[in-house]
Amino acid sequence: MTMTAELPPGRNLRRAFAYAAMISGTVAAFLVICRLGEAHSATVTAPVHALAQSHGIGVLGKLLVALLVVIVASQLLGALFKRIGSPPVIGEIVAGILLGPSAFGQLAPELSASLFTPTIMPGLSILSQVGVILYMFLIGLEVDLRQLARRGHAAVAISHASIVAPFLLGAGLSFVLHPRFAGEGVSFTHFALFSGVSMSVTAFPVLARILSDRGEQTSRLGALALSCAAVDDVTAWCLLALVVSVIGGTASDSLWTLALTVAFIAGLWALRPLIERLVGGHDLRGGQIDKAVIGVLTLAVLGAALTTELIGIHALFGAFAVGVLVPAGSQLAERTTRALSDFVVVLFLPAFFAFTGLRTRIDLVSGGYEWLICALVLATACVGKFGGTLGAARLTGMSWRDSARLGIMMNTRGLMELIVLNIGLDLKVISPTLFAIMVIMAVLTTFATTPVLQLLNRHARQPLRGELTC
Repeated sequence: MTMTAELPPGRNLRRAFAYAAMISGTVAAFLVICRLGEAHSATVTAPVHALAQSHGIGVLGKLLVALLVVIVASQLLGALFKRIGSPPVIGEIVAGILLGPSAFGQLAPELSASLFTPTIMPGLSILSQVGVILYMFLIGLEVDLRQLARRGHAAVAISHASIVAPFLLGAGLSFVLHPRFAGEGVSFTHFALFSGVSMSVTAFPVLARILSDRGEQTSRLGALALSCAAVDDVTAWCLLALVVSVIGGTASDSLWTLALTVAFIAGLWALRPLIERLVGGHDLRGGQIDKAVIGVLTLAVLGAALTTELIGIHALFGAFAVGVLVPAGSQLAERTTRALSDFVVVLFLPAFFAFTGLRTRIDLVSGGYEWLICALVLATACVGKFGGTLGAARLTGMSWRDSARLGIMMNTRGLMELIVLNIGLDLKVISPTLFAIMVIMAVLTTFATTPVLQLLNRHARQPLRGELTC
């Protein structure tokens, strides 16, 4: 039996009074503290608060508002382009350009200036660069070295021909472009190197998405196109690393950078057996992604990116190299891609597209001469990629029709081209006007891939997913 002791009424009253006194005393003490604090803040804390408001919370709030607008615009334009049969990434690129001074800045200059203030640009730049580093790691995860080895000499020969032809044409075009569109103090050799590389890029992920949407990624021609694009990406990024090292220093510095780059690649390659054992152990365990393994991969990506940045060949190359070393098709590669890709694509890449769009001044391409140069750049890029691929494919025994289709596929540039162009603008190799011209070229060559392939299929006697004809 439980017994409860009843307190005398007098004691209950005293406890109630003590409780009320405690509450009222707390309130009174708090009011005194507030009064003293207000007087003190007038001389001490007000400037500190104002500083926090102008340099901390205010900037963060503006950056978050800008990101909201960027993500909404990229999602809407991506959905629209997907509806008309183009890859959503093209719509996201267009959204970034439209948010820049070329469209939004012209239609609503005051609103654009208040939304994309100079104070948020450093934050947007950092977000975009981190996003592109992670994206290049994901691109490396998709490069299957074993498949490239199985494809043999055909993929390598076609891919390298699709690089050599536009590279030489782009370098030759520098005779026209350099006097007016090079950065201040940039030598012809440096400009020609960058111009050649910028014409040589193929967007492996965008091409993969186009073929996947068309259900042709497993056809012989589709698989060959992906293999060629993968070889193209690896080769183009090695060339870009070389060009960045040459532009960034003297001849002796470039040789030292090249030696360090070779040592970096050799060191990574020596770690490949360790990575394969790590991947194999993870695949045997199955289940969810081990956080420790993801932590090791993250450290490897960031460490490699930092190393290549210090070497002088850009952080993107290090992240891409680590991705290539992870065996494609492994459970770890697939799960890592699933875990990171959506977040990177939804948040970081739109930030990169917006940052690129804010730097793109299409209004600089205003006169007849600039638009003539734009048409010349577009024609050079298309003829170089298409012609180099077509000629090499014919020499390997492919039919004219399949060679032409492969040439159209390899002409896809997309995001990879924008990354290269931003590096060139950061290095001040190209002027803002040429940057805008080449952004236009990147968008048009990517957008044209799907409709031109459909046009070729419409007039072809055999469907694209059939066997390659010789």
